[in-house]
Order: sequence, then structure tokens, then C-alpha cells
Amino acid sequence: MEYRHLGRSGLKISEIAYGNWITHGSQVAEEAAVACVRAALDEGITMFDTADVYAGGRAEEVLGRALAGVRRESVEITTKVYWPMGSGQNDRGLSRKHITESLHASLRRLGTDYVDLYQAHRFDHETPVEETMRAFDDLVRAGKVLYVGVSEWRAEEIAAALAAAADLGLDRIVSNQPQYNMLWRVIEAEVIPLCEREGLGQVVFSPIAQGVLTGKYAPGAEPPPESRATDPGGSGFIQRWLRDPVLEAVQRLRPLADEAGLSLAQLAVAWTLQNPNVSAAIIGATQPEQVAENCKASGIRLEPDLMRRIDEVLGDVTERDPARTSSPQVRP
Repeated sequence: MEYRHLGRSGLKISEIAYGNWITHGSQVAEEAAVACVRAALDEGITMFDTADVYAGGRAEEVLGRALAGVRRESVEITTKVYWPMGSGQNDRGLSRKHITESLHASLRRLGTDYVDLYQAHRFDHETPVEETMRAFDDLVRAGKVLYVGVSEWRAEEIAAALAAAADLGLDRIVSNQPQYNMLWRVIEAEVIPLCEREGLGQVVFSPIAQGVLTGKYAPGAEPPPESRATDPGGSGFIQRWLRDPVLEAVQRLRPLADEAGLSLAQLAVAWTLQNPNVSAAIIGATQPEQVAENCKASGIRLEPDLMRRIDEVLGDVTERDPARTSSPQVRP
């Protein structure tokens, strides 16, 4: 495993992180979830990503139990706040009240005194960004949060948060957690250039496009049983890629992966790590073997000619429009 700085911060993280959206507390039994976390630790992964909304809080609980007994200083635990966690009018968003109460609830579920990175899971158009940044800053000063980041924010929203922090003398965000893979490159146009200038790192999710880039979904065929495409929690997110032109293009990547001595999944994860603004790629798993396979992408350097040929193969199926965002119904 290789390690990178989180943006221009002093924090070093494993360039492959382990995330538990959909899997922990819902898709897989806790015994399997714990086995995957142990496999991640064995592979040298130190960054573990979750969110309060995943499985209604159960994902945080499972991760907390899976990491019990691990020296706290040896791992980086990240979680997120924004989505509804109750029926009350203040049980959502990025107000001071919801941020503060949500963090305390996350700490209880995770069984820790602090989180290494606390992220705004979406931008809140109903709360002044100054209030959000002040609330984050208070938690940093209290020692309950070490670093602050955002997830799936547009370039102008990130810029607004940075400006508020500068104007008020607050702790600034150090990272963004967007979707990013060979098929979904919308952050390249505006988000990455801004983050490169401002020193923010990308901690990207879905590097294998919810499994599509593994090649297991064949054109014209039904999705494999018990795959992400058949899971109620993830099927809505993957539908945009379950089109024959996309699946056919993915199959044409297989000879390129073979040539590089990689599986399609390893090629996909390694591809995201070629971008110098990417601090880490988050993988998920339902089996320990998947963790071990994906971790082999760490340290891989893809030749420029291979990167060019990947672009040629994918052609028009790659989404690059910065106006596009992931569906508001899913919460990666």
C-alpha cells in the first residue's frame, strides 16, 4: 500500500480507502463486514469511510465494532453529515444544530472520541455557508474533528466555503469526496482545477462504477444474482451504466487490462489514482478477496499510451458534463 497527503494538509492516508456505503448494516452480514475490514487492515488500508445516513446509522455501528481493538492512532476514520437522520425539522442539513448533534451521534456509534475527517455530505442551500463553516470550526477546536471536507459539492460551492473560512479566520476544508471513474469524469472540468489551486484533495468514490468496470455485467444479459444491480439499495445508482453501449465498451477494455497484467477492477482503480489531485480511491466489498484484489492497484503506474487507448475505447460513453451530478436519491 502507498500513502498520499490529503490535499495540501499534513495528513497522510492510504491511497486506497475502504468504504461501507450499502454493504455494512444492509447488504452483508456483520461477520462478513468485519472480515472485509480485517482484510483491509491486512492490506495496509488506514482510511475507513462511512456516513451517518448509511443504513440509518448501522453502518457506523458495524465499522466501529469492526475497528474495536485497533490502535486508534493507526487509522483515519471519516464520516459525513447532511441527509435526514430523523423526522424532526432540524434532523437534516448543515445547520449548527444538526452538525453538532449529528457528530455526537456518529461518535457514539463509531465508538471513538474524534473523527479524522468530517464531511458535509451535500451542499445545504437553506443554511448560510458561514454558519456551516463556523460549526465545523468549533468542532475542530474542540478536538472532536481533525479535518473538514465536503462531498459532491460543485466548484462554486467549494469556492464559497473557502471564501467564508478565509473571511472569518476559520479552519478550511481540505478535501472533496466526489464520484469519479473512467465513465464519470464531471469533476475534471471545474472541480479539480479549483481544488488543485486551493490545495484540496479528492477522495473519490465508485472507482469501479458500482461494479460495472469489473466487466461482470454483460451486454444483453440479465445482471448476475446478488449483484449491486439487483440490490434495492444500489440498483437506482447503477442504472445509468447498464446500457449496452457502455457495457460493450467496458468489455473492450479487457485486452488492455490483460496487457497491463491487471484485472478490469484493478485497472479501474489504478486509473483514478493516476490523477495527481486524487488523494485516495474508496473501494467497497462484500468479500475479503475483493479487498485484496482491488488493493493490488496501489502503486500501479499506467503508461500514457495506455491511458490514451482507454479514452479511445470508452469514447462517447464517458460523461464529462460538469452540470451533471449524481442522483439526489442516492447518498454515497
